[in-house]
Amino acid sequence: MGLSTIGVFIVAAAALLIVPGPAVLYIVSRSIGQGTKAGVVAVFGVALGGAVHVVLGAVGVSAILMTSAAAFTMIKYLGAVYLIYLGGKTLFFASTKDEEIPNTKAKEKTLAQVFYESLFVEVTNPKTALFFLAFFPQFISPSAGLVAGQFLLLGAIFVVLALLNDSLYAMLAAGIRKRLAAKKGSMKVMNRVAGCCYILLGLFSALASPSKP
Repeated sequence: MGLSTIGVFIVAAAALLIVPGPAVLYIVSRSIGQGTKAGVVAVFGVALGGAVHVVLGAVGVSAILMTSAAAFTMIKYLGAVYLIYLGGKTLFFASTKDEEIPNTKAKEKTLAQVFYESLFVEVTNPKTALFFLAFFPQFISPSAGLVAGQFLLLGAIFVVLALLNDSLYAMLAAGIRKRLAAKKGSMKVMNRVAGCCYILLGLFSALASPSKP
């Protein structure tokens, strides 16, 4: 794999990442619902989840998963149900108070929860595995040897680009949250928006198909 191939991959990956996908939708929901810190933590959770898919793809586990209808269905619905649960919880049980949450240890625990939830959501998203398996091989040269190594390199580059791209979306969504926070009843509106985003993302995940990467 030459530098020119890597350059083309970076351009193609950046172009794809600019268009908001399920991961961005989840991160934006977190940023709008809980603010900048939660959004950034969600970015890192999703990035780690993406890295897990890269490693699985490199060793062929994802390929095996995609050939098993039972395994695919189980992971797909597990992630979808969890997202819909988060949406319902945000819609009906989240706080509607307009004041800021104090900086306490409880908040740190919440951020840790956000990280693990984000990781879980991305790891159980079969669309990510499908995308990597469909996209990366276009830039891998079997004649160059170490196919798994090439896959890992492209995956690392993609995860870093996604990290930067998703961080921008998180900051943008957090900025929107700050502007809305000055208005009375804004927390209720933001919770509704975030909750609806989670539910839509869950429904999108439920409709994922192995034949449609």
